[in-house]
Amino acid sequence: MTPTRHVRATSTRKGMPMMKTILRRQLKRLGLASAAGLLLASCGQEAAKPAMSYQEISDALHAVMASDRTVYTQVIVNRLQNVEKVIKASEHWKDDKALALPAQMFRYGAEMVAKKTDKFSYQLLSLWPVNKQNKPRTEAESAGLKFVAENKGKNYYTTETLGGKKYFTAVYADIAVAQACVSCHNEHKDSPRTDFKMGDVMGGVVVRLPM
Repeated sequence: MTPTRHVRATSTRKGMPMMKTILRRQLKRLGLASAAGLLLASCGQEAAKPAMSYQEISDALHAVMASDRTVYTQVIVNRLQNVEKVIKASEHWKDDKALALPAQMFRYGAEMVAKKTDKFSYQLLSLWPVNKQNKPRTEAESAGLKFVAENKGKNYYTTETLGGKKYFTAVYADIAVAQACVSCHNEHKDSPRTDFKMGDVMGGVVVRLPM
């Protein structure tokens, strides 16, 4: 009977540095430096990547929120309502058998996230809200909404204490990305402002991370 060969674990570990070097070089040649870092980390690389800052985490979260909101607004609502004129969007979408407004979809998502985690929260607010529940309530919210409205392209970052707990708070401009947004706000009977144009700042997304 052929004796069983026992491969020592050290032989695998000795080959790891060479394998990591080869992987790193190949991935970097393809412009996949970030992938190289992740792959090497999975291979047991000791040097850990520095943790993301509160601002970086908030920016990343907002990038996803803003992208989803823009896609729904442009690809679904604006296309079906304003271009193809197939179905309208309505704040009473259930009764009207219509599409939910982009702001409503955004709120539904925020409410669902709140049920799943307390690691962060977000909401859509405005200095000119159609729904009065969406007006700013804290100094940080008011200051942030005013800042992004007056400084297009810039975000607002601060910290605030609410209920005895400290938060990193970020405010990002909410832009009119489709004619459907402009028409809805300008024509709504409860809108405090009726002169919005494409590209205008209509409000802001407030993201909070507990510190």
